[in-house]
Amino acid sequence: MDDHGDDFGQWGTEASAVQRTEDEWTAIAGHVRHAANKIGPTLPLCLPGEPQECGRSAQQHVLAWAAHLKAAAHHVIEQAAPSEARAAYVAGPLYRRKLADLRAHTAPADVPR
Repeated sequence: MDDHGDDFGQWGTEASAVQRTEDEWTAIAGHVRHAANKIGPTLPLCLPGEPQECGRSAQQHVLAWAAHLKAAAHHVIEQAAPSEARAAYVAGPLYRRKLADLRAHTAPADVPR
């Protein structure tokens, strides 16, 4: 995969992400890549230590591959919806509701919901 989001700017200056070890990020990246590969097109092996290692961190792969997965899922919605209106509903209000549910379930206990 050539597009790892490098055009956004220098990598590694932001500190607001969830803190994980490189091994944890690698596991998550592998899961996201596996999910994306299920709906295609196939993403290459290029995590640190893999045969086609690209030199980027596992965290950067989580982000790049999650963006790929989100785009692939949106494409599935467009192809599967019986109408443009249904696709817009699923990709808009329904998506935002699902995202809000995920955020609520992963919010730290000390943050009011």
